[in-house]
Amino acid sequence: MKKKYIIQITAFLIIIVGIAVITYLPEKAESRGHDSPPTVFVHGYKGTINSFGNMLYRFEEQYEWGNKSLIYKISNNGNIRVYNLNKGRAEPVFIQVILENNRASFRDGAQWLSTVLSHMKQHYQIDNVNIVGHSMGGLISMKYIEEYQNNMEHPVTEKLVTIGSPFDGVYSQTYFQINHDAAATDLKPNSAALQLLRKTKETIPGDLEVLSIGSTGDLIAKPKSVNAIRMIIPADQLKTVMIENNQLGHSELHENQQVDQLIYSFLWK
Repeated sequence: MKKKYIIQITAFLIIIVGIAVITYLPEKAESRGHDSPPTVFVHGYKGTINSFGNMLYRFEEQYEWGNKSLIYKISNNGNIRVYNLNKGRAEPVFIQVILENNRASFRDGAQWLSTVLSHMKQHYQIDNVNIVGHSMGGLISMKYIEEYQNNMEHPVTEKLVTIGSPFDGVYSQTYFQINHDAAATDLKPNSAALQLLRKTKETIPGDLEVLSIGSTGDLIAKPKSVNAIRMIIPADQLKTVMIENNQLGHSELHENQQVDQLIYSFLWK
């Protein structure tokens, strides 16, 4: 009788745990696909192909939200190499942008992103995009939208997601004792580059939708700095989510399933 009771309790616990796991996992895309433009992913400071690599793998293989179709690699002099990975799967498609100089200024990063998006329009007839940027990638994407987006030369950006992007700069003094390059200069609080982002906010399209994601555990892009996006994007165009998790650090943001689900809900649901 005791053995039978233990078996019953164990089976019950397995069912409860199974339900919890199923509840937590992000939902899969509906089979009908999405009426959504391609989504461009831009890494942050010192980022590489691995920065969004795991996220895109989850999006494609685990959740079946779309397929990674293009990789753009941009050299220091602005030349681009394109890797076409299109597998003929359902929309939306994902496009990953890799900057060879991942410590460049906001100005250079935005100009290179402009070159990539112009190429997409000319060679792949992509007229509309969404952009997801992590950390400085979100700042570069914002600068691109402010200064380079042109309907004749570039796709229209419909939605922008910034993940751990410090719109008021990085507050840590230790950070700048280690990093001394052009990007680090731009990331300093009250830098000329950050001031310019706020000064040119009038050029932000009135129909652009923006989602800003941050974490209380991020020691690089602290909540106050992430929320400074409000000085650029009008309230009716902006959704902000600050995840209350002191264990969720800066780089962990693009490895987090809650962040995955927030992106999905904002871009494709």
